[in-house]
Amino acid sequence: MNRHVTVGLDDSTESHAAAAWAAREASSRGVALRLVHVEEWPVTPEIPLTLTEALVERYETLLREAAERARRDHPGLDVTTEMVHGRAGAELTRAADESEVTALGSRGLGGFVGFLVGSVSLAVVATSTRPVVLVRAEQPGAEAGATESGATESGAAAGGAGAAGAAEQASAGAEDVAATGSPPDVVLGLDISRPCDPLLEFAFGTAARRNLPLRVVHSWSPPASYGYAAIMDPEIGTGLGRRAAEGLAELLRPWRSRFPEVRVVEKVVVGPAARELVHASRGAELLVVGRRGRRPALPHLGHVAHAVIHHSAAPVAVVPLA
Repeated sequence: MNRHVTVGLDDSTESHAAAAWAAREASSRGVALRLVHVEEWPVTPEIPLTLTEALVERYETLLREAAERARRDHPGLDVTTEMVHGRAGAELTRAADESEVTALGSRGLGGFVGFLVGSVSLAVVATSTRPVVLVRAEQPGAEAGATESGATESGAAAGGAGAAGAAEQASAGAEDVAATGSPPDVVLGLDISRPCDPLLEFAFGTAARRNLPLRVVHSWSPPASYGYAAIMDPEIGTGLGRRAAEGLAELLRPWRSRFPEVRVVEKVVVGPAARELVHASRGAELLVVGRRGRRPALPHLGHVAHAVIHHSAAPVAVVPLA
């Protein structure tokens, strides 16, 4: 099977951003781009044939225009298109499992409030065996509280506004630099107490391909039993923090050697991981978090991943871990 990056495609603005992100990712990886549109409407005698034909023509045009745009923006990129019928969650998960990474659109709630993530996107993120990235369109003045469009119910799209969406993202990135005082980077949320090689592979690889710094954030909290002791001896907390920093440095050492071109910034913080990662996402180009386990019958995300995909200011990559 050919290596490829997949994007779920419909005609929403969020899908435009996801398709632009996926095209750039495929180009940086040197693999093909696969555009997938899932049609959930039933083919029954109750639906007029003329309506069915109109819908087919509409989405065939959408796929064709998205493919042309990706090829124009990334000369030499191999692009394929596919229209499938079925349940969006199941079909997109199947497609994601066959891909190096999959991009889905997700509507922003305005400013840095966060994502509005639908059941289909959550199902794909929670059950796919491969990384899934949720991308939103940066739209000044977007309606707060708007319901999620087909981007997250059918996938993520590229349409006539794809170039505009990419331009908006670039503009937003420039604004982030001005707001944070530092250039965009890749942020990785890391739990050093558990194996996380796929997560490190994805984060370091992305930073290397995009020539970006990698900011690794490890959050820790002292056990509840330390509460009284910490009051009596504040140095206890200092010692725990120092051991956490040493553990993070040790974990990253072989990856620094493997990716010497990546500038790595290590950050150990005290507090809830979700809160720290959402804060760190401001000004970032991508936030990378892990997900453990797979429950096909009951899509499930850990509380940290669930929080950041709803509130991150940056696109979120969720990487499944064994």
